Amino acid sequence: MSEQNTPPSVKLSPYEALKYPQFVAYMFANSFITMALLIQEVLLGYEMYKVTHDPMALGLIGLAEALPYISLALFGGHLADLYNKKTILMLSLSVIILSSVILVWATHSTTQLPQHNLLPIIYGVIFLIGLAKGFYSPASSSLNPFLIPKEVFANATTWASSFWQAGAILGPGLAGFMYAYWGLTNSLWFVVALLCTVMLLISTITAPPIPEKVEDKVNIFQSLKEGIAFVFKTKIILYSISLDLFSVLFGGVIALLPIYAEDILKVGAEGLGILRAAPSIGAILTMFMMVYFPPLKHAWRNLLLAVGGFGLATLVFAVSTNLWISVVALFLTGAFDSVSVIVRQTVLRYWTPDEMRGRVSAVNGIFVSSSNEIGAFESGLLAKMMGTVPSVIFGGAMTMVIVSIVWLRSKELFKMKVTD
Repeated sequence: MSEQNTPPSVKLSPYEALKYPQFVAYMFANSFITMALLIQEVLLGYEMYKVTHDPMALGLIGLAEALPYISLALFGGHLADLYNKKTILMLSLSVIILSSVILVWATHSTTQLPQHNLLPIIYGVIFLIGLAKGFYSPASSSLNPFLIPKEVFANATTWASSFWQAGAILGPGLAGFMYAYWGLTNSLWFVVALLCTVMLLISTITAPPIPEKVEDKVNIFQSLKEGIAFVFKTKIILYSISLDLFSVLFGGVIALLPIYAEDILKVGAEGLGILRAAPSIGAILTMFMMVYFPPLKHAWRNLLLAVGGFGLATLVFAVSTNLWISVVALFLTGAFDSVSVIVRQTVLRYWTPDEMRGRVSAVNGIFVSSSNEIGAFESGLLAKMMGTVPSVIFGGAMTMVIVSIVWLRSKELFKMKVTD
């Protein structure tokens, strides 16, 4: 679809997407794998900071996952366009489950690994999960649009994002309390159980047919080049995912929350769970509102305002020394981020041809998904160099600068209409 075309305007029920059982199974699977991996991330981050008291240990967790993901995501998107998406999901999920079982073994009290052996194993397992996500994420993202009619995309995006945020709330929120009351190893067993549930849900989904235009492609480099070229020539896609990339890269504070919980706010593991869940609570409440009031009438303006609000809330969090002010600031980062998610994902679904969804999803994943992990490394590195609070102030300020630059360079996009 060309950048100038606009999708047809059709009045739909706010619950239209929930009429499709396979889409509902997909939503639950997406929510549960998000919950599982975030529980695991919070548990490992808190444990490693308690052991090392080094911000770089937190940053390296993100880097260990981002490097393999970035290396494989484009190839994973190429495979998602060529082969059975469901098979790719099942195989890559099996690797993630195996990796989580290794973590259970490594942290079990009977194993009794010394720190100099445990830390490399944890980083190695995270690296393996990053490899698997390089295949899982493009296949999952490109499968979603095939489960619902095109006119339901915007409504489906809102519901899928809401379920994702539900997992993002429950995961971090539970993780702190699970760590405090169950211990690390028992909590990791819960992660394994959730991942097995995801596999059962995916097994109920019928894989879509492979587009004929892609089926005959044999030149992988030409295929990847086409996916990248499409993103860079479609301004509304390029700018929308670039905004998310830089706002999360510079403005994300999630990786530093163990430091805030332990050393700045002094609220311990339970407080960490509250802090970690606050952005997702803000996001899911906003997304439920957007089921009835979608932010698509002035989509580009709303996207820029949302990312700017994200940066401003980050600045408030940076300087706060009160738990509840910090929670409200994080709540607002999630609320603003949810608006950008709805707009960006709707744009991707409307303007991406079916035969390129895997590759465009992979490019989006490199821009957006990996920015969380690279952002975690950047946050840990700057916190070590500048101090925790100055590094978060710098990130929030950079987000505001980037929004201003994009606002000036994308005036023609204010006229674009994205309506359902």
